[in-house]
Amino acid sequence: MPDVVELASPPALGGLYRRALLTRHAGTGDLPGTTLVLRNVAVDRDRLARYSKTCGYRLSGVLPPTYPHVLAFPMALALLTRRDFPFPVVGLVHVANRIEVLRPVDAGERLELTVRAADLRGHPRGRAFDVRATASVGDEVVWRGVSTYLRKDRTSGGGPRREPAEVHAATEPAEVHAATEPAEVHAATEPAAGTVWRVGREVGTAYARVSGDRNPIHTSRLAARAFGYPGPIAHGMWSAARSLAALEGRLPGGYAVEVAFRRPIVLPARVCFTGTPDGSRWTVTDPRTGTTHLTGEVTPA
Repeated sequence: MPDVVELASPPALGGLYRRALLTRHAGTGDLPGTTLVLRNVAVDRDRLARYSKTCGYRLSGVLPPTYPHVLAFPMALALLTRRDFPFPVVGLVHVANRIEVLRPVDAGERLELTVRAADLRGHPRGRAFDVRATASVGDEVVWRGVSTYLRKDRTSGGGPRREPAEVHAATEPAEVHAATEPAEVHAATEPAAGTVWRVGREVGTAYARVSGDRNPIHTSRLAARAFGYPGPIAHGMWSAARSLAALEGRLPGGYAVEVAFRRPIVLPARVCFTGTPDGSRWTVTDPRTGTTHLTGEVTPA
């Protein structure tokens, strides 16, 4: 039977990361039917400003569409590290994300956040499931997010694993550092299509600081190599946020965003953002090889 757990404060990420490394999981069974709830969440304006700078958003009194995901992340990690969760956190792959912005959210509004896991299902490469989050103001749901994760299973018949070394962006020098020079990447100064972003190595560390997502594959060459990558990789949600920042001023008041993470961006990198004139669809690719890192689509609510 589903149960609701009300939290008094955001879970401490340090303890959750230790739990992620130490907790054993059976690898089988159903998702827990628990919904975590955190009420009266205030936005830290300084942190919001740092996040906006790191991802290329304009400084504004309205939350970027990806920011509630950051607020809900500690709750999601608390859910994923429960002893009754069927899979270990280590090895999960974030393959897709859906965001619904039901209306603009003012940074001064107090939010109620909920997080739960749902829809465990088969996948050609293993098993997939969703982590679903909502943000509400009073009784009004203003934002929804669905993060889809894959637990790879070698017996699933999904074919051989493709090596991330096919991504060659790590050999490109970073001339413009997206984490420290956001003025270079604001949507107001760039065309809708064919824009090259030079993504510095520090993006992984900068995003880890402002988001709390300190997975070492984004900040450590040794950790990244342990998982088969030639170097640290950009957070998928940084790539999604950076793409949506490029569309600022062209998004409707309410909309849904679908993002699929195809191949990792190995840091440092040079990538190409290409979008339709109306901003409804876009891709992020390696301009030398044509490898697709990310695809996205926006539809009005």
